[in-house]
Amino acid sequence: MTIDRLRQVVHAEPFRPFTICLTDGRQFRVRHPECMLIPPEAARTFVVAESGEDYRIIDLLLVSSIDFVDGKARRPGRRYLSR
Repeated sequence: MTIDRLRQVVHAEPFRPFTICLTDGRQFRVRHPECMLIPPEAARTFVVAESGEDYRIIDLLLVSSIDFVDGKARRPGRRYLSR
């Protein structure tokens, strides 16, 4: 995963909600592009807004996958990876 690939996902038209999965098992759902901030000078970190005023600063090296789910029930074993 690169920071440029992450920018492509966030700025895609039309935007598709996705889940960022980390190597430690944590997951962060990004429902709207405004829920994510990638500073222009960023090389390894980005910010994901959660509910209220909570947010997480994430190191790109911890991202194991980005999952795109269309909102329907997931089939076990189906995972869409982007690296």
